Amino acid sequence: MTMTTVTTTAEEREAILDAVREFADTELAPFAAERDEKHIFPRESLGKAGELGLGGIYVREEFGGTGLSRSDTVAIFEELAKGDPAVAAYISIHNMVVWMIDTYGDDAQRGRWLPALTAMQEFGGYCLTEPGVGSDAANVATSAVRDGDDYLLTGVKQFISGAGEAAVYVVMARTGEPGARGISAFLVPGDADGLSFGAPEKKMGWHAQPTRQVILDGVRVPASGMLGDEGRGFAIAMSALNGGRLNIAACSLGGAQWALDRAVQYVHERVAFGEPLAEKQSILFAIADMRTDLQAARLMVRDGALAVDENAPDATMRCAMAKRFATDAGFDVANRALQLHGGYGYLQDYGIERVVRDLRVHQILEGTNEIMRLIVGREMLRPAGSASLQRSGGDRMRSGGDRMRSAS
Repeated sequence: MTMTTVTTTAEEREAILDAVREFADTELAPFAAERDEKHIFPRESLGKAGELGLGGIYVREEFGGTGLSRSDTVAIFEELAKGDPAVAAYISIHNMVVWMIDTYGDDAQRGRWLPALTAMQEFGGYCLTEPGVGSDAANVATSAVRDGDDYLLTGVKQFISGAGEAAVYVVMARTGEPGARGISAFLVPGDADGLSFGAPEKKMGWHAQPTRQVILDGVRVPASGMLGDEGRGFAIAMSALNGGRLNIAACSLGGAQWALDRAVQYVHERVAFGEPLAEKQSILFAIADMRTDLQAARLMVRDGALAVDENAPDATMRCAMAKRFATDAGFDVANRALQLHGGYGYLQDYGIERVVRDLRVHQILEGTNEIMRLIVGREMLRPAGSASLQRSGGDRMRSGGDRMRSAS
């Protein structure tokens, strides 16, 4: 499906971001510490995010989305992550699922799932990773065996955000030959017979969203539940990751910017050896480097988003570079912000340690940063005259609108 992208004007974008900041300030930031401590999944706040248009940010308006460009989207996720990186990251994953259904689904699938998903009355899950098959995603073992007009899905998916909470899971399963070409995508309802979930994972961070195994034991899915064509599942999964990588990179920026802002405030207030920390040259240099690193990362994320919006042939590489650089920089800046707080940075009361924990996983998910290096390195060493990176057909999207819906 070919979609064109329309970006907003500067005034429209600022109005959108003002609404997102207000949401982050009222629905995310005040509860971030409690949600982290008590492992609370914020269903009510996510529903309010849906009212604001955050459940289908780059989905067409005719199917309930907001229809924004990826350039607008990364700015939105940066603001959301300033309120709570863990919740912002789940909204990113949900948006990946919704976009996949919008882009590759048929009218019946869109009509069945998109209205409730874009409103965030229901949630989506993305099921690619399996135990023992992490970065080697083309070797998924979950099987989908044809049985008359249905498929029977059997296998286990690992590290699934929103597992047990989602109304629908996009599941990659093997319908044919070994390797990427034998994988198809299926829409599996959350209440399907034979579908169950593992115990909640005990994680370093991301406590505000559940992560569990998704277990499929002969789950019967009608052939009409296949998303896109048979054998196209791996391509569909990969096409969604360009946007997902940009979103998670933007979440790293937002969390790190929040931590840096707190560090700036702290060094102004803290006196050591008879003078404010802010007057010490070593502190000035540290703050300068943190700000510079974040701005460099921000420009790379914007470049990746522009590449997707323009269907650039090297979009996948530019998204990989942005994801690698921004998630590394974001974690490093947050960690240095903790260091500038000294012992106080290690206390939960200040919130810095929570952000450090949340941002650490960004270097792993949506493709580890080692895989991002492989993507970039292989493209750079591709023989002259050979085909460039495939355009991510799934990232050819159309903006069905140019404004964020009012929450009122």
